[in-house]
Amino acid sequence: MSDEVLTVFVGDSITAGGRWEEWFPDERPRNLGVGGDTTDAVLTRLDEVIALDPHTVVLLIGTNDLAWRRSAEHIVRNIETILVTLRKELPSAQLLVQSVMPREAAYADTIKDINRHLWQFASTVRAQYLDLWPAMATSDDAIDPEYSDDSLHLTERGYDVWVSELRTALETLHNVAPTSRPILLPREHVKHRR
Repeated sequence: MSDEVLTVFVGDSITAGGRWEEWFPDERPRNLGVGGDTTDAVLTRLDEVIALDPHTVVLLIGTNDLAWRRSAEHIVRNIETILVTLRKELPSAQLLVQSVMPREAAYADTIKDINRHLWQFASTVRAQYLDLWPAMATSDDAIDPEYSDDSLHLTERGYDVWVSELRTALETLHNVAPTSRPILLPREHVKHRR
């Protein structure tokens, strides 16, 4: 088997906590998640991503910027710059940008604003956008407490739901037919089906 990296996962501690080799072995992944990372920090280490010349880059970043009181505009501008740089330097790479995950309800309006801009921008750089909000937020616009103990980092169940969403998005990105596996439904959907 080749040592070539097919997929790079870029982000903060949520990404760093992922077991990418276990979850996506066929992607030959590299975990470039760094605890505490912000959009500014990812911009400074894009050369590391580019040097790997991956087939796919999966990006989840922005939540730590909120703790540093960065504006939605600042976060969006930085993520757009990250995506433009990746597209310029890796013209044939597939890019998957994920929405900022829900946190406490107090952040909901700002996160929704950021995510709306990312959704609108993604196609301009031929990136796929993955909206994690429907799968991970409660009706109160906070992250489901089953998915996070501290309204930021994911629990095992939170990772299960996220990986289920990611798996489908990567299959779509790679033009692969969906696999025959159970789909993890968010808890609220399961309640309604009983």
